[in-house]
Amino acid sequence: MSDIVNRLAAAERALRSADPHQLVDAVRQVLCEDYAAKSVDLLMADYGLTVLRSVPAPACPPESLPVHGSPAGRAFGAQEPFVEQCGDGQVRVHLPVSVRGDRLGVLTITMDSADRAAECRAELAEIAEVLGHEMIVAERDTDVYLRARRTDRLTLAAEMQWQLLPGRSCARPEYALGGQLEPAYAIFGDNFDWSASADRLMLYITDGMGEGIEAALLTNLGINALRNARRAGLSIADQAALADQAIHAHYRGHAHLSVLLLDLDLATGRLQVIDAGSPRMLRLRERNVTPVDFEAQLPLGMFEETDYLAQEFQVEPGDRLVFVSDGVYGVAAPGGETYGERFLARAIASAGLLPAAEVPGAVLRELSGHRGSVEADDDALVVCLDWFGRS
Repeated sequence: MSDIVNRLAAAERALRSADPHQLVDAVRQVLCEDYAAKSVDLLMADYGLTVLRSVPAPACPPESLPVHGSPAGRAFGAQEPFVEQCGDGQVRVHLPVSVRGDRLGVLTITMDSADRAAECRAELAEIAEVLGHEMIVAERDTDVYLRARRTDRLTLAAEMQWQLLPGRSCARPEYALGGQLEPAYAIFGDNFDWSASADRLMLYITDGMGEGIEAALLTNLGINALRNARRAGLSIADQAALADQAIHAHYRGHAHLSVLLLDLDLATGRLQVIDAGSPRMLRLRERNVTPVDFEAQLPLGMFEETDYLAQEFQVEPGDRLVFVSDGVYGVAAPGGETYGERFLARAIASAGLLPAAEVPGAVLRELSGHRGSVEADDDALVVCLDWFGRS
């Protein structure tokens, strides 16, 4: 046991002392020297969640593997280690790299034997977890890992929107969250934000008016105004009112932000909601998908000094809440039929067995089939919240 503790402590020290851009080199050295690894590769999930891209040496082009259909993708999707037989007795151990439910990528380690891999698999999984935490810290000081996530260049608006996000997924014993934006490399107005304390989860689903950089600027102003009010300890009604004032003061009513604000009591499942615009909410309960309608209130910034009122809604353990922007439910098929609640309910039901982090991608793939093209004409946002309750 002491040998295991010493090895893990040495690995953690090596990662914490490594330069931010050299985490892969540091973990590779530890695994090769202390665990007899033959090769080590870090694969990052791209913004579209379609491929896993190798974090390369500067002179090497990154390799890509599909998220769906590859051994590394299997570990990423299941969030469990997966062992791949390589021939000559060697195996590849694919380990998810995640931080509090936020899925970053996969650490792939080639080893001499399956027995050796099984013997130290728990240690390897812990090292992969430490690597994930160190990557989050390192991204403050280097672009190496952000660049590895890109299969294409982001538009400036998309760059702003992705930097605004808290993450793409997170999990606690009471709940699990996942969200995705499309088109991933050219998103401009849709966004989401969340923040949790010991007793509350606050969630915003936003849809900024306009296109391109103007929509991104509007959403950035709105999200940061809401965060500023939230961090002052204000209720969601007061958060909405202050953000409304900030947006109106800047745009004078010529632009507004549609937003769904939610405040979930983690002890009781009691949800307070302000519906200020176009994002919608659907509930999956016991295989039945139903839209949940709230009293419509004015989008933020439309008029000066608007008052907002929160409504209450009870969430039961086992409920799944799915939030979508108008770029999802308003999309028309080539024949003219909009996606709407019927198709959306079918997509949510079809993804019923998937974890929350994978639901947005599954719904967006169904949406792509409906509109008959891979690229979206409008922003599309899906966020999934699974509520387990507090025991």
